Amino acid sequence: MKKIIIFVLVSVSLFVMSGCQSVNNTIPLILYDETDPYILEFKNYILEDAIGNVDIKAYDSQNSQLIQNEIIESLLDDQPQLLIINPVDRLGAYTIIDEAQKRDIPLIFINREPIKKDMNSWDQLYYLGAPAENSAIIQSEMVIELFGNPYNLSDQDKNGDGVIQLVIFKGEQGHQDAEIRTEVIVDELERYGYELEILSIEICDWQRDKAYDGMNKLLLDLEVEIELVISNNDAMALGAIDAMVENELFIDIDENDRIDHDIDTWIPVIGIDGIADATPYLESGYLYGTVINDSQTMSLILIELTQAILNNTDLTTLSFEIEDGKYIWVDYKRYEEED
Repeated sequence: MKKIIIFVLVSVSLFVMSGCQSVNNTIPLILYDETDPYILEFKNYILEDAIGNVDIKAYDSQNSQLIQNEIIESLLDDQPQLLIINPVDRLGAYTIIDEAQKRDIPLIFINREPIKKDMNSWDQLYYLGAPAENSAIIQSEMVIELFGNPYNLSDQDKNGDGVIQLVIFKGEQGHQDAEIRTEVIVDELERYGYELEILSIEICDWQRDKAYDGMNKLLLDLEVEIELVISNNDAMALGAIDAMVENELFIDIDENDRIDHDIDTWIPVIGIDGIADATPYLESGYLYGTVINDSQTMSLILIELTQAILNNTDLTTLSFEIEDGKYIWVDYKRYEEED
């Protein structure tokens, strides 16, 4: 009888010990804000591509660095094999990296790039994103097509003064991509010889409703006609268009439910991201153009990288290049109707 009791106790002890040592196979995906249409689409691609490949669970930081830190602190205690993080604030990555390194938990950052010093602080850090300057360069190419010779502008120069009067909708003050996109579009156009009059730079936190309000206020205050709207993302571009439609700056003269650029009244608006909400605006001519931030390709790369890290696969054998052992870049591309 004593032998049986001892055997049972030993068996229970081994079971408890093995349970304590079990591997956490769920990979957390911590997003900065699921109300951002681009991030929501990106999340959905990731979760769809993960099916049958890796178990991923998404968490929403609600655009709060404090909430994100609390989520990550709690998750690190569960000893996941890996964390995928879309930071609220790229400057807040240092603390996250420090805590993950103490526990030897690799990190993949997506969409918002931590500063280089932080990325170089440990060899188990990766960043997946797109080079921000390229999106603005593609935007500038669309502007050049529209306005033509900088010294003899097309009829898009409504007042014929040889100057492009434009409004820029900027994501966030100090946000790396917002700063780069805003600076590069201006630099590129001036480099080609265009004279610009920036009527306003509206900071709208990437949000459609804030851009709508911002454009409505501008239209009340401005005494100069807007000839071009450049937006750091599609959501703000759509908000600006909604306001301009209400103020009759877009008029479907021939009433065919679309803006025909050679007939109707319109103002060119150019965005970035290629979100689903932008598609009907593009197809109907209200949004002149956008630049695709290719979340579908990024999602596939993210799943492949995640599996490779979990399985200790040689990263040089993967289907994509990793720059400096850390950075994976997916190029922007211009939206075409077949997209």
